[in-house]
Amino acid sequence: MDTENFSKAGYEYLLAYKLTVPIYDYTVQFVKKYVKWNSRTIDQMEQAARSGMQNIIEGSKQQSLATYIKLVGVARGSLEELLKDYESYARQNSIPIWNKDKSKREIGEIREIWELMTRNKVLPKTPYFPPLPTHPYKAVNLLFSLIKQASYLQDKLISSLREKHLTEGGFSEKLLASRLKFRKAHH
Repeated sequence: MDTENFSKAGYEYLLAYKLTVPIYDYTVQFVKKYVKWNSRTIDQMEQAARSGMQNIIEGSKQQSLATYIKLVGVARGSLEELLKDYESYARQNSIPIWNKDKSKREIGEIREIWELMTRNKVLPKTPYFPPLPTHPYKAVNLLFSLIKQASYLQDKLISSLREKHLTEGGFSEKLLASRLKFRKAHH
């Protein structure tokens, strides 16, 4: 048994979470390198990337499955906001957004990131992601690809959580069932 990972939180095993870690790290690097120093956009992009990651953590710790679904939805919305910021940057800097096949061919970092994530059940405390590409057109397309992939995975997570809520019920329903069972046993 892998005792190092035994005490890890459930969200740490989710690809929908793990992929948000390099998105956040790369976004912090990207804005420092490519966005104007005093731009309000820097804070907005960093916060959207952080929210895309942190809301999964917060949601997974909730007792209410409905709240978990809601917070993953917030994370998903934050990633969509971040994606639009990268689209705007690309548009304003005449950078074409590549389709996923071209991105896979041209950006080796995507493969390296996926290898790191799938090789490890959870990310190491200090994951060594490949460096952010030095050319902005490649960096934008890397982040665009990662955000699209994370968004897809978060959509799948939301769908899975909704199915679980449908089949198992929510927190309030379980509390009521426990209360009714208790009352029946003590009356």
